[in-house]
Amino acid sequence: MAQPHKVILDQLRQLVATPSVSSTDPHWDQGNRGVIELLESWLSGMGFATEIMDVQPNGAKANLIATLGSGPGGLVLAGHSDTVPFDEDRWQSDPLGLSERDNRLYGLGSTDMKGFFPIAIAAASRYLDTPLKQPLILLATADEESSMSGARALAAAGRPRARAAVIGEPTSLVPVRMHKGIMMESVRVTGRAGHSSDPHLGNSALEGMHAVMGDLMAYRQSLQERYRNDFFKVAWPTLNLGCIHGGDSPNRICGRAELHFDLRLTPGNFSEAVREEIAGRVSRIGAAHQLDIRLAPLIPSVEPFEQAADSELVRIAEKLSGHRAEAVAFATEAPFLQELGMETIVMGPGSIDRAHQPDEYLELEQIQPCIELLSRCIEHYCL
Repeated sequence: MAQPHKVILDQLRQLVATPSVSSTDPHWDQGNRGVIELLESWLSGMGFATEIMDVQPNGAKANLIATLGSGPGGLVLAGHSDTVPFDEDRWQSDPLGLSERDNRLYGLGSTDMKGFFPIAIAAASRYLDTPLKQPLILLATADEESSMSGARALAAAGRPRARAAVIGEPTSLVPVRMHKGIMMESVRVTGRAGHSSDPHLGNSALEGMHAVMGDLMAYRQSLQERYRNDFFKVAWPTLNLGCIHGGDSPNRICGRAELHFDLRLTPGNFSEAVREEIAGRVSRIGAAHQLDIRLAPLIPSVEPFEQAADSELVRIAEKLSGHRAEAVAFATEAPFLQELGMETIVMGPGSIDRAHQPDEYLELEQIQPCIELLSRCIEHYCL
């Protein structure tokens, strides 16, 4: 391997070895400070002006904004520094130890998406001795895999700002200009427990939840009829009933039940309007069954994302990659960067099909093409 590739592998090995799981489950949730400090040390050593932005008061979770050059405009290369939880016993090798076999790099976050950072750094290193007309900004965020608190903090702060942003999520180097939004919600039903021998002694929360689930499935059908978008492989909004908990004994009327579900909305849907519709529906069910039924978000929602097909960034990405821009069902930080005024696409190495599962890997053959693709983007926006 050429020296740049040895550096890329060494950097990715260090990133994978630095735990940074983010999760809505406190048992799993970790900080990402170690990853941020690694990236900061490499980029500051290259001449980037670096700033670590605390996302939590204790600094355990943070963003990194690293800037080469100055002035308005320029390009942001962005990624998230956290990973999902993992099942160590289902891996063939250590999830936190980078392993190379079969022309693949195995490790937690290798493709989603710690692998993007050494590649972006390699592309940026080509221009360290070249005066930039507009700045190059490398951005690393916290908590994309859970609350997206890092991207939300950036949007609230109004920075960074540039002409364009490329988010290096795994798309097999195909530009993505549209993705669905996501909502994760809970429905809590409170009834009245009692002896199961006499239904009049209680009011079953599970029976109320049965009505809620039926109504949600009817509402799902309504959404599919109202908001079809054939640019997506799954052309309609989805609603998944993910998990349910309730009751404590078969011989007791269930006093409490809770359902968790997610919705993935196509562009044209707005989460607050959808939430209001669902809240109204479950409220009517509660009144009919004389139950206390409440809808609450599990995490703040992420709105659907769309970058215009005729925008400069999409046209450039299509030309450079040789692929027509696509739409995907998974959510990213793109809406938050777009909110800052940047044209935004999602395009990076690796496949989303390998993310969030044992033996996650990044194909070695994706590395050099990604360096070349990012280099051409830098040249267009910064030179």
